[in-house]
Amino acid sequence: MGKFKGVLILSDYDNTINFTEPSLKSGTPPPPLSQENRRAIEYFMAQGGIFSVATGRALPAFDPVRSDVPFNGPTILFNGAAIYDYAAGRYLCTAFLPPDAAAYAQQVLDAFPALALEVYHDDNNIHAVQPNELSRRRLHLTHAPTVTCRSLAEVPAPYSKMVFPSEDMAALDAAEAFIAAQPWGRQLSIVRSATLLLECTAFGADKGSMADRLASMLNIAPEHVYCAGDHANDISMLRRARIPFAPANAIDEVKAIPGIRILPHCRENAIAAMIEQLDALY
Repeated sequence: MGKFKGVLILSDYDNTINFTEPSLKSGTPPPPLSQENRRAIEYFMAQGGIFSVATGRALPAFDPVRSDVPFNGPTILFNGAAIYDYAAGRYLCTAFLPPDAAAYAQQVLDAFPALALEVYHDDNNIHAVQPNELSRRRLHLTHAPTVTCRSLAEVPAPYSKMVFPSEDMAALDAAEAFIAAQPWGRQLSIVRSATLLLECTAFGADKGSMADRLASMLNIAPEHVYCAGDHANDISMLRRARIPFAPANAIDEVKAIPGIRILPHCRENAIAAMIEQLDALY
């Protein structure tokens, strides 16, 4: 049976399980998972627990790192737009953006012509429209198969997620406010998954709602769901956890969540510290 039978951990990947921010900035490969984190996760699973990843990455972007992370539960992808079961090799559920998403995205690009756009689908393709240096580094880092397009007319529907990457923080702030102010903005979930990334999924398709759905699929009671994350796209998931956890490198909005437990920095084995606390709890 094991002491963690019926317990679910949902953790963000980038800068929670593994510190990948330097890799994004430099374009170099991310470091391997630390042995401390690996041993802790394997211990948790050996004791009956289910460890799952909840990431903003698409399927092809998570594929290059998934073999380095031990997990035994389905994976939340696209910031909550899908749940994928690697064991079965299929999506368990998906939530696509509205049919008019291309028109909405075009309004953003028209208003902010310096922005790039990445469009994600539920297959292994990513389409990049007017990519900038940041998006090129991101896609090179994940080795995700990418089609560069001259316009949104070349991007097939439906969309799972849209990402506007930019190193111009002011432009991203303005674009986020622009989207929220549009009548169609209410059809989207808008979130900053990292400082330099503005992401859009279908309204209600976030990590929190998919965490609820996954726990239900796995017959895990809410009082045995624990979550870890570092950025704004993790907040909806963290608010649903019995105990929310965050690495010391988390943004202030995450650290302000009621009941949050602050772990060591991601590069100092935050996940191992989290499982150590749960080990004492159970």
